[in-house]
Amino acid sequence: MGMLAKTSNPAFSGNVFEQQTRTFAANSMTLQGTVNKSLTLLGLILVAALVTWKMAFAGNGMVMPLMIGGLIVGTISSFITIFKPEKAKVTSVIYAIAEGLVLGGISAVYEMGNGIVFNAILLTIGVFFVMLYLYKQRIIQPTQKFMMGIVAATGAIAIVYLIDLVMGFFGSSIGFLHSNGPLGIGISLIIVAVAALNFILDFKNVEDGVANGAPEYMEWYCAFGLMLTLVWLYLEMLRLLSKLNRD
Repeated sequence: MGMLAKTSNPAFSGNVFEQQTRTFAANSMTLQGTVNKSLTLLGLILVAALVTWKMAFAGNGMVMPLMIGGLIVGTISSFITIFKPEKAKVTSVIYAIAEGLVLGGISAVYEMGNGIVFNAILLTIGVFFVMLYLYKQRIIQPTQKFMMGIVAATGAIAIVYLIDLVMGFFGSSIGFLHSNGPLGIGISLIIVAVAALNFILDFKNVEDGVANGAPEYMEWYCAFGLMLTLVWLYLEMLRLLSKLNRD
């Protein structure tokens, strides 16, 4: 059995697979099952996103309440999924729908501003498959040093975003984080790279879950974890392209 990779993705943190495989499961997790669940959650995100996307362009005033509600429900369902993996079949679906409502509204705002959403989607999909190829070919391997570096980098990004959020409540912000100058664009490129490299750790954990004979419901849990990274990468792509398209 392979050792589970350390990862900055909270869905794959700790010894979650070891905990879940202590009890024998008649049906074990499979790679194909995880792929199918991932596609299901992605489909739900896209369908939900279309709802707030269309409403935003129609000038419907319910967009913001739906986004706020989606953010709250998505956050709650995420924590439940992380701490109760056996509930993932239900909570991951709730997360996908709620997150889709948020992403649809955010995407509409960016599209109205500078029409970058289609490019962001293509880039996100492209990066995902590049990372999958690099992992499958073992061009990038999740060594201990690699894992520690990505975890540390992701943690640092999270701290910076948290500080920026708190500063926002007082009418301020971290300037370089939002700047469209060379420094701001460089920072965004680094964040996009870190988000992309998180896929390597996620793929490793999915592979180890299958190898360890994790119970079948962990397919939903792993699909949820992959969606977390995918959504993060997409949002960072939007931010980067927005900076590049500013006058």
